[in-house]
Amino acid sequence: MEAALRLTLPTAEHREEISAYRQEFLDSGDSMDGTGALRRLADPVEWLAATEQCRSGENVPSGWVQATQFLCVRETDGRVVGMIQVRHRFSPFLKEYGGHIGYSVRPSERRKGYAAWMLNAVKPFCRSIGLSAILVTCLAGNEASRRTILKNGGVYDTTVHEPVENEDIERYWISLEE
Repeated sequence: MEAALRLTLPTAEHREEISAYRQEFLDSGDSMDGTGALRRLADPVEWLAATEQCRSGENVPSGWVQATQFLCVRETDGRVVGMIQVRHRFSPFLKEYGGHIGYSVRPSERRKGYAAWMLNAVKPFCRSIGLSAILVTCLAGNEASRRTILKNGGVYDTTVHEPVENEDIERYWISLEE
C-alpha cells in the first residue's frame, strides 16, 4: 500500500465524501459493513448525528450499543476510502455474530490493503476503551476479509450460522496485548 491514510472521526467537512461513499455502495449493490445507519440515512447530516449519538452512548437506539465510527481518509486527495466502526461492548447479536469491529472499503478502492491498515490502526483506540481482545467476524465465503483478519493476528474461534440472513459467519479473536 502506497497511499498515506488517516483514521478520523466523521465531521460535517466530510459530508460530500460520505454521500459519495454511500452512493458507490448502493450502485454496486454491496453491503455497507461498519457504517452504522448509512444505508438508510441518505442525508449525511442525519448520519453524522446518529454516529455521534452512538459514540456518546446516550439515547442509543434499541438493539444498538455504544460505538465509535471512523473514516479512513486518503491524505493526498481527502477521499474516504473506507469506514470502520468499533463497538464498545456486545449486544446479544454482536456477541454471537457481529463482533467488536465492522469495516468496509469503497468498492472502487479495494485490493489496496486499506482494510488491513484500518484494522491495525484502530487497535490503539480499542485498547484505550479497555478492550484486551477484539472479536472480528466475516462471512464464511469472504476470503478478502478473512485475509485481513488473519494479517492482523486473528485466531479462528468458530463458525456460526446466523438464521435471519441464513449465512455462516466465521469468528476470529485478535489479542490487543502488547
